[in-house]
Amino acid sequence: MIDIRSLRDLIRLFYIFQRQFKLALVTTAVLAVLGAFLLPHKYVSDARLLVKPGRENMTVPIDAVDRQTVYPQVTTRDPIVDEEKMLTGRPVLMEVARLYLTELNNEPAKEGVLASIKSGLKRARKAVGQGLAQGLSALGLSEVQSEEETLAELLAARFQVSHGPGSNVMELSFTWNDPQQAQRVLQTWIRVYLDQRTAALGRKGLVIFYDGKVREVDQQIESAKSLLRKRLEDIQGASAQERLDMLTKRLNDLRTRLAEIAAERTALQNGISFAAGRARALPKETVSERDLSQSATWQALSGQLAELKRQRAEASRVFKDSAPAIKAINDSIAQLETQLKEEDRVVQRGEKRAPNELNVTMERSQLEKSVRLQELNTLYASFDKEVADLEATRRKVMEREPELARLEQVLSVAEKSRGLYLDSLEKARIDQALDDQRINNIAEIQEATLNPTRSSPKSLLLIVMALPAGALVGLLVVYLYSLFDQRIHDGGRFEERFGVPLWSTVKDITEGGPDNDFHASLYRIYGTLPLARIQQEGLVLGLSSARAGEGVSFLAARLKSLLEAQGLSVRINPEVPKAAPGEVVLLEASGLHSNREAFVRLSHANLIVLVVEARASTIPVVDNALGVLRTAFRKVDGVIVNRRRFEVPPEVLRWLQR
Repeated sequence: MIDIRSLRDLIRLFYIFQRQFKLALVTTAVLAVLGAFLLPHKYVSDARLLVKPGRENMTVPIDAVDRQTVYPQVTTRDPIVDEEKMLTGRPVLMEVARLYLTELNNEPAKEGVLASIKSGLKRARKAVGQGLAQGLSALGLSEVQSEEETLAELLAARFQVSHGPGSNVMELSFTWNDPQQAQRVLQTWIRVYLDQRTAALGRKGLVIFYDGKVREVDQQIESAKSLLRKRLEDIQGASAQERLDMLTKRLNDLRTRLAEIAAERTALQNGISFAAGRARALPKETVSERDLSQSATWQALSGQLAELKRQRAEASRVFKDSAPAIKAINDSIAQLETQLKEEDRVVQRGEKRAPNELNVTMERSQLEKSVRLQELNTLYASFDKEVADLEATRRKVMEREPELARLEQVLSVAEKSRGLYLDSLEKARIDQALDDQRINNIAEIQEATLNPTRSSPKSLLLIVMALPAGALVGLLVVYLYSLFDQRIHDGGRFEERFGVPLWSTVKDITEGGPDNDFHASLYRIYGTLPLARIQQEGLVLGLSSARAGEGVSFLAARLKSLLEAQGLSVRINPEVPKAAPGEVVLLEASGLHSNREAFVRLSHANLIVLVVEARASTIPVVDNALGVLRTAFRKVDGVIVNRRRFEVPPEVLRWLQR
């Protein structure tokens, strides 16, 4: 645990892990130098192939539109990627490996001691590799590979192909331990690629493929048309939509006509009912001619009345109006007038009767309306039956409509596919004719080069960069060690980390003996002690440590000398740990985990201080010791970091302080 606050702390960190830094530096430098002299030499052969744009480099001649399952959604498609995949495909690799092995086997054996040694080492290495592979295969960890497969994997690892963005030039490079072999392998690779590409892209089987596809699509179209024809015959229409439109139009017309018939029928029924009621109130017959004359009784009574009036006129000449004769005549006249009024003057002697023309007309109209009503009822029933039949037919058409739509869609897709297949068939025939003439869109613009200059290792560069690389690796090692180092080197952030106040950090005594820094750290401990309490009650101070040898006895002896110099009485580990006023009792309790008497002594202490040895105690150990003390005594009053050492040399410090 180091608190990094300045450049000096970083330099101190370097000196703390100076040994690891030097080891990493030396190791890296030695490996770089050994690599410069011992790594096998590698040579690179380069070549360039130009892919001329055109229809020949298309892997799928069919025009694909909105086929995201086949092509990704990109604005442009780079065909060079397909060429690179064909160039590094396994068929090409295996063919190149087979040809290379054949060439190696046909080479004459080299003479000489060095050649014999190399050949023996190669055979031994090959035998060891085969034995190891067989052993791993027996354990089920790998599979036994043939010599061609092993060489193919090695060739694939040494071969690289790339092209720049928007460029149609493929840049090929092959790395091998011999420049001439690298050139020959690359030449063989290009030749095998061109031959296999011509055979693969020759599309000799595409004509048969597309011809078969056209036949299959024709059969599918014929089947779909036959099935569609049967379904259309069932619904008696040219199409489901046309049949539905016709049925809907007829149904609408019939419903309109039914509504009109229903209204007319209601009007006729009301008219017939009204006419029947009126006809019952009219007479059946009418008088067409009558024979009338005056009544004989009325004429007789009228003659008698006239005679009486004449008699009264003659009597009035003789008698007065009040005479009895006059009164008798007046009474008779009054009776006759009364009878005359009651008697009918005109009497019907005869009459001629005929049927009532209005009644006859109404009965004729009623009959006509009844006939019309019967016609409307029959027509309504006929229309209603037709509506029911049309609705049933429409339901049948609607039930068949999804199947008809599917068949029409299948037929449309099949016809479209047939057009695409026919177009592709024509293209395949053209491509086959072109491939027969070995027309290719790959041009070798740069043959495989012979580069006697090795590409790796760069021996001079490795030697030059050995020390800088070693320094970088050493610094990285220092950084990693500082991350994983849990030792306590100083008291920085101690109280923040452990929650215990830091009393002092005591400097380690070097060969020159105690110096001012050492005495200053002791006086800091003295200044931390409760001096007023010492004068009044005395103090029992317990010094503890997690393990033995962390400097508890050394600090107790030094504190005793310092306190006695200040005029205080000091005792160390007395039998009766009780302090008198002006006296300090120091109790040594080192090795908490192995010393049982440490807890007995600390139980009498007024203050408990944990002594931590710098560069030896770690954070988990201090955490454990503090936890033990807190569990046993509920408190830890302070911590003293002992043997603190500042690893930076004095001359470096003086240089930094300039």
